Amino acid sequence: MGAVEYDDLIAEALTTPFEGWDFGVFEGRFVEEDPPWSYERLVRERLPRAEALLDLGTGGGEFLASLAPLPPRTAATEGYEPNVPVARRRLEPLGVEVAEIGEDDVLPFPDGSFDLVVNRHESYDPREIWRVLAPGGVFVTQQVGGRDVEELNQALGAPWHDYRDWDLASASPRIADAGLDVVWSAEAHVPAEFRDIGALVLFLRITPWQAPGFDVERYADRLRALHENMRRGRPLRARSHRFALVARSR
Repeated sequence: MGAVEYDDLIAEALTTPFEGWDFGVFEGRFVEEDPPWSYERLVRERLPRAEALLDLGTGGGEFLASLAPLPPRTAATEGYEPNVPVARRRLEPLGVEVAEIGEDDVLPFPDGSFDLVVNRHESYDPREIWRVLAPGGVFVTQQVGGRDVEELNQALGAPWHDYRDWDLASASPRIADAGLDVVWSAEAHVPAEFRDIGALVLFLRITPWQAPGFDVERYADRLRALHENMRRGRPLRARSHRFALVARSR
């Protein structure tokens, strides 16, 4: 029975459609505590004063749409090609321009276009943030830190990714060097756990940078051992690494 259950969970993880940034498929299977701040609140507190808003890495536009009514000029970017049409279907009826961008994080907007730029879990170039912000404009971001669920890599014996040192201490000076003043920041490591092997494999499928070269056959022995532990009520416990900051353009 255990082998059949394992094979079924793995097959499901490798074929489950995943659209936008809708993490409902993980409900009750991969759980993590919220950080001590609220990214949504950080954004909503500044939204009433914004005439022009840019959302970086909008995914399927789920979060941005939830903020409606939006400022008169609102735009979004997305770098993952399958998400672009999803975001456009959701956001264009709200008057939002959705721009597809490449890995260089160059933004296809004129200088000083926005007075609020928001970013949840997306890469960014601080110089581009400064460039598209109007003087006095605000940048709000929450980032996944480089030590996010590192216990997963340890359990698999998987290599570390190349951004393990990405944290608040490394991000803040880059923001300052680009011409923005950090006015608030915080960092946290909060409890998380994987409760079944399918959720773990799906997580690695949609975050391929977490364990470079991950393959279910290559890691079959470790995955089966973790599966047996989970079946016996012993989830893989880890810590989610998050940091956030608010910066103002000089």
